[in-house]
Amino acid sequence: MDLFEYQARDLFESYGVPVLQGIIADTPEEARAAAEKIGGVVVVKAQVKVGGRGKAGGVKVAKTPDEAFEHAQAILGLDIKGHTVKRVMVAQGADIAEEFYFSVLLDRANRSYLSLTSVEGGMEIEQLAVEKPEALARVEVNPLLGINKEAALDIAAQANFPSELQDAVADVFVKLYDVYAGEDATLVEVNPLVRTGDGRILALDGKVSLDENADFRHEGHKQLEDTASEDPLEAKAKAHGLNYVKLDGEIGVIGNGAGLVMSTLDVVAYAGERHGGVKPANFLDIGGGASAEVMANGLDVILGDPQVKSVFVNVFGGITACDAVANGIVAALGILGDAATKPLVVRLDGNKVEEGRAILAEAAHPLVTVVATMDDAAEKAAELAAAA
Repeated sequence: MDLFEYQARDLFESYGVPVLQGIIADTPEEARAAAEKIGGVVVVKAQVKVGGRGKAGGVKVAKTPDEAFEHAQAILGLDIKGHTVKRVMVAQGADIAEEFYFSVLLDRANRSYLSLTSVEGGMEIEQLAVEKPEALARVEVNPLLGINKEAALDIAAQANFPSELQDAVADVFVKLYDVYAGEDATLVEVNPLVRTGDGRILALDGKVSLDENADFRHEGHKQLEDTASEDPLEAKAKAHGLNYVKLDGEIGVIGNGAGLVMSTLDVVAYAGERHGGVKPANFLDIGGGASAEVMANGLDVILGDPQVKSVFVNVFGGITACDAVANGIVAALGILGDAATKPLVVRLDGNKVEEGRAILAEAAHPLVTVVATMDDAAEKAAELAAAA
């Protein structure tokens, strides 16, 4: 789960990371009031979970409360890389002397943690890694030891921080790692980490990603979820415990096992090229032990998507027996009743395939077409979607 900047800022503050005052505003009037409360120069910052806010006009400096009002008015509602700005943070301005970069993240390739640090902050880290890789210090972090003061000083030295700053930045590195470990994060990033004119080290802009698999250890993480901007279908699927991702297409896809679903998306996309360019509408994995109820919930989510014109159910029976899947399809169509108007193409194979096909044949639902192979089923689903 990615956090908004203001949420990351609040987390940092709770762990003793030095930050400046920031107040959330949902309206231009609230932004003006926040600027009055903070006093002096402030920065009005769009709260979206993507980079490039500054280039898109989502970060503006205000010298007066009225300017903060005007900037908030311009930023709220702005579209930044497909994300609509619904709130801004009015942050205290800083006298920046130098900008740095620091992050600690889960290094999946090496099954470890990794810190990335540079004395050249403020720019996109991907750009820095390409243009000046020598300016980025990559230091492996032992998960059993973490980043203590000694390790933090070593990181600061490897990143070529001036000797007079190494102790101060090391203290901040330790606290940022405490956020990472204490909150079960997969990423904690500060860009920029700055030195102010009066010598303070401050985290001005933070990015935090939390491991949702660890939510059971953190009661407060539930309150950090962005339910307001979450896709309603994805929220519905999540409530049912389904692994669902909405895509921009017309053919709903349900399968059991991530590998099979990914393969199905490819086959559907290929078939769609021959039928007007229709595409997969979603990724939905009902898992290895799916019951009839799970199948019904999955269909309920997909059939609730107005973009979907047809549905391809592709199941290879293993732990998930084909008869359970067939019962789920029949049950879902019965529950949905007249709301079920999209044709379903079903391909079953594997464990109890004959029983599953018999259940569907006996139900004889007019929306259901049973097809023997994956390629033929994808072709049929694409044909139906294109004709709808």
